[in-house]
Amino acid sequence: MKKSRWQSRRRHGRRSHQQNPWFRLRDSEDRSDSRAAQPAHDSSHGDDESPSTSSGTAGTSSVPELPGFYFDPEKKRYFRLLPGHNNCNPLTKESIRQKEMESKRLRLLQEEDRRKKIARMGFNASSMLRKSQLGFLNVTNYCHLAHELRLSCMERKKVQIRSMDPSALASDRFNLILADTNSDRLFTVNDVKVGGSKYGIINLQSLKTPTLKVFMHENLYFTNRKVNSVCWASLNHLDSHILLCLMGLAETPGCATLLPASLFVNSHPAGIDRPGMLCSFRIPGAWSCAWSLNIQANNCFSTGLSRRVLLTNVVTGHRQSFGTNSDVLAQQFALMAPLLFNGCRSGEIFAIDLRCGNQGKGWKATRLFHDSAVTSVRILQDEQYLMASDMAGKIKLWDLRTTKCVRQYEGHVNEYAYLPLHVHEEEGILVAVGQDCYTRIWSLHDARLLRTIPSPYAASKADIPSVAFSSRLGGSRGAPGLLMAVGQDLYCYSYS
Repeated sequence: MKKSRWQSRRRHGRRSHQQNPWFRLRDSEDRSDSRAAQPAHDSSHGDDESPSTSSGTAGTSSVPELPGFYFDPEKKRYFRLLPGHNNCNPLTKESIRQKEMESKRLRLLQEEDRRKKIARMGFNASSMLRKSQLGFLNVTNYCHLAHELRLSCMERKKVQIRSMDPSALASDRFNLILADTNSDRLFTVNDVKVGGSKYGIINLQSLKTPTLKVFMHENLYFTNRKVNSVCWASLNHLDSHILLCLMGLAETPGCATLLPASLFVNSHPAGIDRPGMLCSFRIPGAWSCAWSLNIQANNCFSTGLSRRVLLTNVVTGHRQSFGTNSDVLAQQFALMAPLLFNGCRSGEIFAIDLRCGNQGKGWKATRLFHDSAVTSVRILQDEQYLMASDMAGKIKLWDLRTTKCVRQYEGHVNEYAYLPLHVHEEEGILVAVGQDCYTRIWSLHDARLLRTIPSPYAASKADIPSVAFSSRLGGSRGAPGLLMAVGQDLYCYSYS
């Protein structure tokens, strides 16, 4: 009797579930979830090694993309994406993409700590030495390959920074670093916790292994304005000043400031720096700046503005203005030829002949074109080639004689950020930090990607690393290596 009653209640409950539309909706969703999860077990093996960069997919072509679902490679099943209106939806395409990028970064950091990578297959120290002895490699190629071999073995070590104000080191975040010509000083721009920026100079002469300790010299010069561009300036002697382009704020116009390195106590070696004066030039809306070492533009600097280039003589105060069709985001003077190269937001790269005046149209000497905004231009030593990068992630080597692209360096990531290039011809390498916070090193001669270094910090817009590479960190007796500033920390990737 009890058994028959229990069966009747069970049949009645099943009929009521089927008649209720809410239960029918839940049942259909459960069936769709079970059908969507079924193919995941068949095609997810071996896919965990390459997380997807596209949102809402499994990261491999073998797993189909289902509208309204995303595939979790760890749990090996599909999950429904909720419509994110005003409610808090933890499953968004951006959050899934960030999670995959972070897992990839952590895996690469573990691989860097565990094993050494070789930049070229079948390439090691013994084979390189044998080829050199047999005459297959000349001195230049041997040095370049030796640097590539050492680059693949660089190890990450944290640098201990000392300062007169240790509490500030724990709160101030690195915005950018810039090494001087001899790589014995490092100019730093730090974002202060209360708002604004603070400047400092790190003496790299004490950067010795295995301790890796440096001292940061600071001064009271403080600004609450954003720094658009920085470069070293040689007014009294080599790298005697720092040229800064500051944005305007409220009623305060933008300006270009020459900051003497002598303001930083004991920052210059041997005490040869004479007392300097802080010079400020009212130049509103400056995007970029460059100091001239060319004798035909002595004691001059250039600023890239909105739709014009302004050339200023520091001693006489004389100015020349050149009109352009777009904002000038990158600049560099040539050393031998009297030329100033400029990269624009429109993608145009053009050179200004400093011998011509700003009247007429004869001052444009060379014109090159990218498909996106140019963020960095670098002239090679022979001044026959120019390296340029843009906001589409393209890095191109241009032949200035034929105005044609002769080489392209793949792998750089950029969508809208102002990211510099670091060209080192002596070592034969090109270094650039992408918007994905990865530092990539290419061979300058064949565009081969030699190494990809993940950031020690999680990837974010506020923590894009700033780097400086030199074969002589700390001066003429220094060791080769890469300095990386990110967050509150400074890291050194030194040759082993």
